[in-house]
Amino acid sequence: MRGQMMAMPLTIHSLIDHGARYHGDTEIVSVETDGTKTKMTWKGISDRARQLSSALAKLGLFKGDRVATIAWNNSRHLECYFGISCGGMVCHTINPRLFPEQLIYIINHAEDRVIFFDKTFLPLIEGIREHLKTVDTFVLLSERDDNAASKILGLVFYEDFLATGDENVDWVDVDENDASSLCYTSGTTGNPKGVLYSHRSTVLHSMVAALPDTLNISAREVMLPVVPMFHVNAWGIPYAAAMVGAKLVLPGPGLDGDSLARLIDDEGVTVALGVPTIWQGLLASLEKLGSSAKSLNRTVVGGSACPPSMIAEFRDKYGTEVIHAWGMTETSPLGTANALLERHASMTEEEQAKVRESQGRPPYGVELKIVDDENNTLPEDGVAQGNLRIRGHWVVDNYFGAEPGTTLEPDGWFETGDVASIDADGFMTIRDRSKDIIKSGGEWISTVELEGIAVGHPGIADAAAIAAKHEKWDERPVLVAVRAPGTNASVEDILAYFSDKVAKWQIPDTVVFVEELPRNATGKVLKNKLREAHGDVLLPA
Repeated sequence: MRGQMMAMPLTIHSLIDHGARYHGDTEIVSVETDGTKTKMTWKGISDRARQLSSALAKLGLFKGDRVATIAWNNSRHLECYFGISCGGMVCHTINPRLFPEQLIYIINHAEDRVIFFDKTFLPLIEGIREHLKTVDTFVLLSERDDNAASKILGLVFYEDFLATGDENVDWVDVDENDASSLCYTSGTTGNPKGVLYSHRSTVLHSMVAALPDTLNISAREVMLPVVPMFHVNAWGIPYAAAMVGAKLVLPGPGLDGDSLARLIDDEGVTVALGVPTIWQGLLASLEKLGSSAKSLNRTVVGGSACPPSMIAEFRDKYGTEVIHAWGMTETSPLGTANALLERHASMTEEEQAKVRESQGRPPYGVELKIVDDENNTLPEDGVAQGNLRIRGHWVVDNYFGAEPGTTLEPDGWFETGDVASIDADGFMTIRDRSKDIIKSGGEWISTVELEGIAVGHPGIADAAAIAAKHEKWDERPVLVAVRAPGTNASVEDILAYFSDKVAKWQIPDTVVFVEELPRNATGKVLKNKLREAHGDVLLPA
């Protein structure tokens, strides 16, 4: 016997419609490319998104067509998110920090027909335009700009384009399994790979992201997604915020610590989301400006492991809870989030802090496991380390354009490329990337752990641990570090700092000081470049 309940499709339409109807006057604060601040509402975003979907249809776009965006976190970009997907098309967010060759590749691979872009990226579009095979319309996300018009023949301006649409048009009917958005991986090796999300996966991801033991989002929050909207859909926050009716503060291009600190205080931000390097800058600015960030209850940290010292500084100086999270482009991105369990309430603060260092537990909707190199499932005892695999409702099945059946492992799970351990409570800890972990004399050494310790030293601003070649042990750890401004920490100072924090054999053999660490388009350290430059430092001259 089948159930007799209504079957309503899980589509992005339902998210923005709910936000507009039941939280229509909730503010959307947007910092524009020129630094000015504008204010919209969820109702206003919905109306303009509907008008945009109509304008795209009148342009001749159809269901499934890809429409690209190259833009900062701002209200027009938010309108594109909903207008494109709810118009039945696919919103392809593009990371402008990729190399031009990679941008050309992914735009052509996606077969984008239209590109919406902020004025910041006008020179970028000028430089790659002639190599784009399928794009026939370029839309600048602004009012008319005669200077910009002189740069690109036939340039269209967003407000003019929007005026061609009808804000009273009905959304296009879509199946919940239809494609809604497209993101490409950062492509550190080989060409970037496309991940094509569905309406259903996006709605389920939004619902679970809002749960108390995940990101704990509600209509009472003021949310600041510092993570770019061109990076895994800003971790799904635009969709989840619409679903719960939260106030959004979109920071535009000003991601420096001073700008973020002022925005947090001015708008009463309660939840901010970003990568550790962003929060390093924020903490320094809060100290400099004398701000207590009194409204900031939580920061969500992902992208790379959050150093324990940063978790402690947010907690002890500002009373801000740090939620450690983990995910990938291929997982929409939410894979785990760190929330304490009821039994942790009786722990000491120090014991709780240790639990907080892990990447957390999988929420409903995803499963994790670790396997050895022979694909044997390893015990979840917090000690065994293995290759991390994931499956779930919002995990990739096939890369966009790839041959079917070539993306997942034979057991139907997705291989993440991370080495991790999982304890009996399900708390997962990333030990390393499989390509970065150090094997010294047959024993594994986690670069993530070494880096977390290193940046706790007051003389270190940034650090990466790499495997260097060694005559006796095959590999030994070497720390590549950036000194904090105004300090002059020595190799001996740094190595001594490790002495009571890890086993003696895990302490790096030496420290190499550099001006900055090389990073990819999503801010992750390019350890392959560091190994090329410093991998022979321990070998005889």
